Amino acid sequence: MKTFDLNAEPRLELGKKSVKALRKEGKIPAVINGGTIVELPFNGTLKPGEKLVEIDDKRGIITTDVVVKNDDVRKLIYTPDIFEVNLNVNGETKKVVMKDLQFQPVKDTVLHIDFLEVYPDKPIVMEVPVKIEGHAEGVKAGGKLVMSMRKLKVKAAYTEIPERLVINVDHLGLGKSLAVGDLHYEGLELMNAKNAVVCAVQLTRAARGAAAKAAEA
Repeated sequence: MKTFDLNAEPRLELGKKSVKALRKEGKIPAVINGGTIVELPFNGTLKPGEKLVEIDDKRGIITTDVVVKNDDVRKLIYTPDIFEVNLNVNGETKKVVMKDLQFQPVKDTVLHIDFLEVYPDKPIVMEVPVKIEGHAEGVKAGGKLVMSMRKLKVKAAYTEIPERLVINVDHLGLGKSLAVGDLHYEGLELMNAKNAVVCAVQLTRAARGAAAKAAEA
């Protein structure tokens, strides 16, 4: 997985007014999920962007609400690639991946980003692009290769997740398809429905005509 360096600022204020002001400044509100609790004797003072939380009788602070600059995330968002992001907040670098994006439906501008903090020993689920390799037998026979899924959900430690899931289609014949259940990658668990079709070779008119002539001969 490629890496991407990104600076973030703690989000000082919450609410609709502050969100509008941030967006006018070319900034995007974001949240960091999955962070670990920092166990400290709480003295009643929190830094901007920090929250006091309690999980399993452990009390501590965690940074969740941040702001990033729109110009800084363009190469992270408008690409088919997936990245391990080195997110610098208050001088501390957190390793995160981008989990979700919210877009403005008309202008298509980014409204909000969800990051997930990752750890080498903790599996995550994320979508990975699919890359087709080879030349299908069915295409050679006049069929057309159709992609139904361009990304697959994968569960693994983030250090094991590849940039692409390569699928070889050399032996895919006319009218045949490859489903999620037909695919296997060492160290990765595919989370999509096993019967979901990833790609198929569809019969074209030319292929149907050739098959009909062959049957008549």
